[in-house]
Amino acid sequence: MAQNYKIGDSRVLESRESADGIAIRRRRETMDGKHRFTTYERIEHPHLAVIKKDGARELFDREKLATAIRRSVGKFFKSEVEIENIINNVEERLYELGESEVVSHQIGELVLDELAACNEVAYVRFASVFHKFETLDDFVKILKQRDESKRSL
Repeated sequence: MAQNYKIGDSRVLESRESADGIAIRRRRETMDGKHRFTTYERIEHPHLAVIKKDGARELFDREKLATAIRRSVGKFFKSEVEIENIINNVEERLYELGESEVVSHQIGELVLDELAACNEVAYVRFASVFHKFETLDDFVKILKQRDESKRSL
């Protein structure tokens, strides 16, 4: 049965940065030395507001972005870790902008950039939802653009 321990009632045995560099893993031991447990500390960023198409503002929500990606790309990823990496990269790039507000369209474009780099089918699926494709020509156009951008690299 899992126990709840207070961080203040423990000491740190070992600290390690996570592989993605956005969290610290700490191995802890209770002051009486009888129990060990692990905590993960994520770097907290200032709140980031997203400006929606209708002008409304809401706080950036990682889970909402994850749901949108899962819904639009289906089962094109082998694990949740791949989706989490995309979200981490998008979030990092958003904070690198140094702005307190971003337009929702910017987030979609960053997701497209990440998908283009790791899974072309997922890229096309997300693009079809993001750009609201209505015809086969819309798919052909995005594929041509993708092909041209690959050749220019």
